[in-house]
Amino acid sequence: MKRLPRLLAAALLAALAASAAAQARKDSVVLGMTLEPAPGLDPTMASATSIAEVVHLGVLEGLTKISMDGSVSPLLAESWSVDPDGKVYTFRLRRGVKFHDGEALDAGDVKFSFERAKAEGSTNKAKKSVFDNISRIETPDAHTVILVLSQADGNFLFRMGEATAAILDPKSAATVASKPIGTGPFRFEDWKKGSSITLVKNPDYRNAAAVKMKKVTFRFISDPAAQVAALLAGDIDGMPRFGAPQNLAQFQSDKRFTVATGGTEGKTLVAINNRRKPFDDVRVRRAIAAAIDRKAVIDGAMEGYGAPIGSHLVPSDAGYVDLTGMSPHDPEKAKRLLREAGVALPLNVTLTLPPPQYARKGGEIVAAQLAKVGIVAKIENVEWAQWLSGAFKGSYDLTIISHVEPLDFDRYADPAYYWGYDSKAFRELLAKYNASTDAKARLKVVGDIQRRLAEDQVNAWLFQLPQFAVARKPLKGLWSSSPIFANDLAALSW
Repeated sequence: MKRLPRLLAAALLAALAASAAAQARKDSVVLGMTLEPAPGLDPTMASATSIAEVVHLGVLEGLTKISMDGSVSPLLAESWSVDPDGKVYTFRLRRGVKFHDGEALDAGDVKFSFERAKAEGSTNKAKKSVFDNISRIETPDAHTVILVLSQADGNFLFRMGEATAAILDPKSAATVASKPIGTGPFRFEDWKKGSSITLVKNPDYRNAAAVKMKKVTFRFISDPAAQVAALLAGDIDGMPRFGAPQNLAQFQSDKRFTVATGGTEGKTLVAINNRRKPFDDVRVRRAIAAAIDRKAVIDGAMEGYGAPIGSHLVPSDAGYVDLTGMSPHDPEKAKRLLREAGVALPLNVTLTLPPPQYARKGGEIVAAQLAKVGIVAKIENVEWAQWLSGAFKGSYDLTIISHVEPLDFDRYADPAYYWGYDSKAFRELLAKYNASTDAKARLKVVGDIQRRLAEDQVNAWLFQLPQFAVARKPLKGLWSSSPIFANDLAALSW
């Protein structure tokens, strides 16, 4: 009889161990995202970073991989070499890689993907900056790709790791927007529009044993309060880019959660339509910038998180120059510039705001500041798809957005881009930057590029977008910083 308690204790311990093992075997995760991808799931033909957040690295892969610290490593290319002039890149592809439909990856797929990206009519957002610079693509054998550039590009290996350079198969490329087929650790399973996207583990992945999750579900929750509620209720397990900084302290003090803060490449700005009058006058653009108090926007919309910026780079970028002093908060200067430009006050404008809190909450603060100098901003709240089909197509006066692509100052060389900036001087600077292979010389030009944009006050730059990753404590592997907007789903575990 004395042995019974001991047996019960052993049974209890065994039950607890089994329960712990069951918890350890948890193999699915639900992640919250602020924006739903639009218009589809092909990051090589659409601009929204919300697409890459769902499919890049998980479903679709490129020749190289960009990690959370911004480093570049092999992915579909197992190795590469670069000629001394920086214009010829030879990539050697991994053998045995297959697409989710069973098609084998070969050099022809890389050639197809890049020729598609640079084709006439391509909507790949890196077409002008990356793919038009590829003058020749050679495939001497099934596992070797040689890319010959017109101009040396010191960022080329990084660019090959962005979602715009994902490798597709010719047989499935046409339907990637609705059913992405790639070579990654996860396969696309389902898209419930307005609600969620589900991915499932690819059992044929080359390193499947290292992938812990069998299912990943992305739930789209644009409202910050709803994000908080979903985390607290356990409806989602984590949010890589949590959108309610005012609630961070609540999660930091809750032992059920972990909170990691970091930076992104997000240049948050008031975009100004340079094509429209009176914004085609640099004095008006400078007046808008002078009317805005960056610190008040950061404090009011971001709870004090975010570094102020004065041009189109963030403090973590190589060659960054702090140019906030070129456009300090000065309402009297703003009024004087508007008078000099002959603007009749009040000046009525529309301020278009997409869903993220930095835009909606920040927009209210910006509108109040503009009103103090005689610019009356009518706020127009739009959904993400509306922003892409309206403001991003050039149909706007002012809008608040965060440009999160790394080193995307090349967009200012395209007069057709949505802010309509047309500067020969800037294009010459960018050409000089692209032509240089000397690291120090390139950094000097990067400084000149930032100063040119600040001098022309193309936009009114606000702050670097911070990142907050909030998750249930057992969940590991979420990025706390984003050199690119992606989620490394293969790194997730419980």
